[in-house]
Amino acid sequence: MPLVDCMHAELLKQPVIHADETPVQVLNEKGRKNKTRSYMWVYTNGEFVQDGRQLRIYEYHPGRNGGFAGKFLEGYEGILQTDGYAGYEQISCKKHALCWVHARRYFVDAIPAGISQEEAAESISGQAIRKINEIFALDKDLSHKTAEERQSERLRLEKDKLEAFFKWLEGIQPKTLPKSALGKAVNYALNHRKGLSVFLQDGNIALSNNICERAIRNFTIGRKNWLFSASPKGAAASAAVYSIVETSKANGLESFRYLTYLFEKLPNINFKIHPELLEDFLPWSKEVQQNCK
Repeated sequence: MPLVDCMHAELLKQPVIHADETPVQVLNEKGRKNKTRSYMWVYTNGEFVQDGRQLRIYEYHPGRNGGFAGKFLEGYEGILQTDGYAGYEQISCKKHALCWVHARRYFVDAIPAGISQEEAAESISGQAIRKINEIFALDKDLSHKTAEERQSERLRLEKDKLEAFFKWLEGIQPKTLPKSALGKAVNYALNHRKGLSVFLQDGNIALSNNICERAIRNFTIGRKNWLFSASPKGAAASAAVYSIVETSKANGLESFRYLTYLFEKLPNINFKIHPELLEDFLPWSKEVQQNCK
């Protein structure tokens, strides 16, 4: 879809792109059984955008191979932020930042069942969660800063805490069973130390991939209602609609008004010959902002 293609081109200009994926059931895929799992891939720009432009792009593919994301991000020279899924490691980008909420979740899952809140707080997992929360609290106070100021303050306030956290985990690692929930949490954090530390290198990077996970959640809510797509073309069309609607919402538009505006105006525009005219119909354009809120 040309409008989504225009959004895609804009996304590739962003300093940070977040990515995530979620299963979707698609029927009548060539050479595949109807119960075979497909995926909806979602991409957003970063939380700290300076021009106010927000992007949410959905793309259907019949698998979870990282090559699908690699093709979508072909030519991208910025920073990619994701969870720890290994498929993203094959993507060529400037830097690959990982999500601290994902790392924290491992420790939450490792809290022993059937213990009191006080015992949970004093457990190794509870201590790890508290240390991670301290970093998040410090970073929250930097949300109004510029990227340069944020990076400087992170190095001043958070770097030592981060290094102390990993050193603490190194002391714990030999005492934990590798296959236990706690062992998996400790090993995950230490094995992904490089990606979890990238946020110190650039103030445009968020601590988490939450902005993309929220975009995923909007799709999964719909999926619970309609359950599946009847064809690959239907799944691709669904991805295009979600891209337009969720991007419009993220930019403060009333989605129904925006869609009505597009249906009324676009038929009169020869964007096949002049694709640059589509830029006037993107959710952040002045005229769209004036007419679709």
